Amino acid sequence: MNKEEIIQGDLKMQNVTINGVEYAPVSARLPTGTRAVVVVDRGWIFAGDVTRENGRIRLSRAVHVFSWDSIGFAKMVETEQADLRPIADVDMPEGAEIFCVPVHAGWGL
Repeated sequence: MNKEEIIQGDLKMQNVTINGVEYAPVSARLPTGTRAVVVVDRGWIFAGDVTRENGRIRLSRAVHVFSWDSIGFAKMVETEQADLRPIADVDMPEGAEIFCVPVHAGWGL
């Protein structure tokens, strides 16, 4: 890496090992595609690859977030510590969505 790369903000980190523990850059787990946790009306929570078309929301490679214990919603999204159950693709009207949280491409799989 040269001085110009650092000045321009193009610092590229690799995994590092400290005291035998390997650490990866945070960006390795950031959302990169269309996968999201989607909260819909009546208390349902799903995750999947989101497609929005003609007033509908379709989730492929879907999982149902059945339950989680002792942690809040944000921590559940961050850690995937939940009872996640694979289900068939989900199709719903866009008006059913309360909010969604983008997640990394392998979330819940």
